[in-house]
Amino acid sequence: MPGRSKTRLTPPCTPEQAAQIAAAAVGDTLDTVRGTPVQRRVVALDGAPGELDLSGCVVVPQVEGDLGTRLAHAFADAMAGPDGDLPTLLIGMDTPQVTPGLLAAALDRLVTAGPGTAVLGTAPDGGWWALGLHAAAAALVLPAVPMSREDTAVRTRAALEQAGLTVLDLPELTDIDHFPDAVSVAAECPEGSRTRRVVADVLATRT
Repeated sequence: MPGRSKTRLTPPCTPEQAAQIAAAAVGDTLDTVRGTPVQRRVVALDGAPGELDLSGCVVVPQVEGDLGTRLAHAFADAMAGPDGDLPTLLIGMDTPQVTPGLLAAALDRLVTAGPGTAVLGTAPDGGWWALGLHAAAAALVLPAVPMSREDTAVRTRAALEQAGLTVLDLPELTDIDHFPDAVSVAAECPEGSRTRRVVADVLATRT
């Protein structure tokens, strides 16, 4: 939504351009998730789906509250079911350069390491792009972790370790926060991706 989505892209983007980049990133991420061989795919959705293609995904609403609270509930909702908690990898929509192979490898690392472990993929800005857990209860540390800060990943790791988990690293990925990030991330996306096309269109309006 213009004025709400990816506001840190503005300026240099207009609110409409920032929303277009956000929509493209979500769409590319959903395509990648659908292409990953997993048992269940869950989208924790904030608001109405609009034109998003959510086929192949279970949709649960995000709860009210700060980001840490919403993340903890997203884990709980994703892991709820007759089979109990299953190893679950949570990602956002800020890294549309992810591939099915990368997500599958991240889950494999979590499953192979076994209970008592977590996997964490950090970003250069100090945040994180992915978190994998074996149990929803482990995500209860997240509401106490300050989000969107330079030390968010460090604090997340510390909170998980204090809860008794061994935290394993995933590859570092740049996420889209500011426009230079969008440009570098788009360059890592496939030629036909929405993100690459939309960012190129925005760049064309600035020349």
